[in-house]
Amino acid sequence: MYAVIKSGGKQYRVESGATLRVEALAAEVGSNVSFDQVLLLGAGDAVKLGAPLVSGALVKATVLAHGRGDKVKIFKLRRRKHHQKTQGHRQSYTEVRIDDIVQS
Repeated sequence: MYAVIKSGGKQYRVESGATLRVEALAAEVGSNVSFDQVLLLGAGDAVKLGAPLVSGALVKATVLAHGRGDKVKIFKLRRRKHHQKTQGHRQSYTEVRIDDIVQS
């Protein structure tokens, strides 16, 4: 069984036992979190599509770690104007393990 969930403005296709990195969540390492914004549930050929959410569906996960991604460098240059700007960014993330997909 798989599901498509929405977290942090992004959509993720998840299965039980999978690990993924989502936008930073305010949860302690080792705690349980649940994603209630389930957009789609699928099991083989049977697909249940929400409009916009599947009612009664829930994805349970465990927080494994918090971290920050690789540094992205942003460089802007105005040619012939003697103007340049360098900026960096590191995105925070939370790594979670999907434990169960519940459908009621």
